[in-house]
Amino acid sequence: MKNHIISVGSTFPDFKKLAVVSLDRDKEFYEISSDDHKNAGQWLVMFWWPKDFTFVCPTEIAEFNKKFEDFQDRDTMVIGASTDSEFVHLAWRKNHDDLRGLKFPMLADTSKSLAEELGILEANEKVAYRVTYIVDPQGIVRWVSVNDLSVGRNVNEVIRVLDALQTDELCPCNWVKGEETLTA
Repeated sequence: MKNHIISVGSTFPDFKKLAVVSLDRDKEFYEISSDDHKNAGQWLVMFWWPKDFTFVCPTEIAEFNKKFEDFQDRDTMVIGASTDSEFVHLAWRKNHDDLRGLKFPMLADTSKSLAEELGILEANEKVAYRVTYIVDPQGIVRWVSVNDLSVGRNVNEVIRVLDALQTDELCPCNWVKGEETLTA
């Protein structure tokens, strides 16, 4: 199996998937679509993890949750995703202290159709790599980061890159919000 990962400059694929959005009875699930962030005029950060009920994944999910307001301040929707079902997501959220109070949806790509279209499935287990996408309000992929299954990502770097992209200017190495950008 070859991975042909959807990359920078590509249109993020259309999707409509169920997601866990709450632990409240009869309010647990909501259908999310690729149009949600575009219709809201927002940026999108979608991050994928391989499997629920594992060890590295909750550390990343919890960190995205801690930084949720930072993404909101940047007019950015956050969606977490894996190929596990919405029922597995719900059970994991109920079972794991760090996941009970999530402020963003956990998308269930049970059919693996979106992960497959994105080209992010690991060949043997057919689970998603640790991939993060930043998508602009028009639905164009502006940044992609891929980690192997065993290595967690850096959420601060996602925010730094989002800040840089939102300047729509040239940003040098290690640039952070508040520093000068470059002029052409």
